[in-house]
Amino acid sequence: MNPKIERTMVNIYIDDKEIEVKEGTTVFHAAQGAGISIPHFCYHPAFAPEGTCRMCLVEIEGMPKLELACSTQVREGMKIYTQSERVREGRMGVLEFLLAEHPLDCPICDQAGDCKLQDYYEEYGLYDSRFSETKDRREKKVRLGKYLLHDQERCVLCRRCVRFLRDVTGTGEMGVFERGGHTEVNTYEEGQEVDNNYSGNLAQLCPVGAITDTDFRFQTRSWFLEEGESICPLCSRGCRISIQSHPGFERFQLPKRVYRIKAVDNPKVNGPWICDRGRYGYAYLDEGRATRILKKDGPAPDWPKAIAWVSERILRLKYRTRLGRISVILTSRLTNEELFLAKKIFKEDLGVGRIFFADPPPGEDDDLLLTSDRTPNLKGAEEIGWDFAPVDMETLNRETDLLLVFGPDFEAVHSLSDIMGCFAQIETTVLVTPFEGELNTQVDLFLPVAPVAEKAGSLTNTDGVVQSFTPALPALGNSRAEWSFLVDLGKALDLKFQYYSRFMSPEIVFQEMTGEIPFFENNRE
Repeated sequence: MNPKIERTMVNIYIDDKEIEVKEGTTVFHAAQGAGISIPHFCYHPAFAPEGTCRMCLVEIEGMPKLELACSTQVREGMKIYTQSERVREGRMGVLEFLLAEHPLDCPICDQAGDCKLQDYYEEYGLYDSRFSETKDRREKKVRLGKYLLHDQERCVLCRRCVRFLRDVTGTGEMGVFERGGHTEVNTYEEGQEVDNNYSGNLAQLCPVGAITDTDFRFQTRSWFLEEGESICPLCSRGCRISIQSHPGFERFQLPKRVYRIKAVDNPKVNGPWICDRGRYGYAYLDEGRATRILKKDGPAPDWPKAIAWVSERILRLKYRTRLGRISVILTSRLTNEELFLAKKIFKEDLGVGRIFFADPPPGEDDDLLLTSDRTPNLKGAEEIGWDFAPVDMETLNRETDLLLVFGPDFEAVHSLSDIMGCFAQIETTVLVTPFEGELNTQVDLFLPVAPVAEKAGSLTNTDGVVQSFTPALPALGNSRAEWSFLVDLGKALDLKFQYYSRFMSPEIVFQEMTGEIPFFENNRE
């Protein structure tokens, strides 16, 4: 037996509870794994521990003073106390020091309800102030960037913002200046702004109300907001996000539903960050949304009648042996399940030969998260077997009797005048999109559908990670998910009624898809 074999696990005690953890684990992570919360300001899982805030103090048996949980590593037999009287007094002292110069801004601070300083004072403070001196006055509204304001009086010098700009974006616009009571976080040059594609993360990183987001500032209170997770559909990275919406009040209507987007930590995709495009580009969820079915000739039908109308015209072409006169335009904005169903119905069941893709043109990318693809499921469409044939307007004009268009990007790749001229040559046109537009009233039938935030399904990101999601918001008006429309259309066509009748949810469609394409099960997060 070799006595030099290194042990990989150690046994420790936290609040008299014995746990086994990996050697080299910090006390903070060991406690976290045991379900024990330790207060902190400067600690963040994306950065190396610094121990600047001193809030994570714990008592370790045999140590003469309190130690920092974030930077102290465990060792065999270590006995740690996170709620002893010494610990509580130590944390209370840290809070008293932080609050000595902190302004009494809670009633007007945007961080109220989300502020760790408030939470920790409730737990460890609630003492009478001994501070009788006049608090230092500092700048209250320092513009840090397009979306950011910095209140220097509220800053607790956790340095999260400085470390993010140094270690994540590598742009290093901010630093810590002066010493003692004059220490402050600021940009290196007066008037300099944080100008990178990830600046909004600073507001989410800030544990107090020092860096606030001008997009959210004074809009509403966090305790009014409802939260739901989803996937950002604005590029092919597929970042996991939290959509925070306001349910509204009974006596008056709010101008919008969605008030804030935040990053959700997903180590396989985006980590704890999102780009500013994903954070601030959420207006599409409320603005310009189509919410009701439109029919050019006659009253607007409900969904069952609309689906019957579409299926009747497809079957009419089938009986006349003219299925070859059907054309379909798809988009990689659709989920894996929707693209799979579209392939089953249009390519396999109906044998449609002209299936095109209309996606937005590529945009700028960066070295961190943002990709040039402006749709969320390009990789998924590839794995399902679509070849992304571009729209051929001449073929549409000449060889189409019925055209189904999915998605809002047809106008992004062709001019409105060309599209209108094309529609004039086609007997039946159907448009399926979540958004309002000039084409909505020009087609024979317009069907409003739900964006990613309002439906369930899965998307495959640029790296091949398959992520499932559920609705973060209720669908607006009469809009519904494309997968349910396609399932009902498949049943109405009566080509394989029993097959499509099984698909009561996207999850069932996903299971069918994985049976044919193992890639999706093998790469599901």
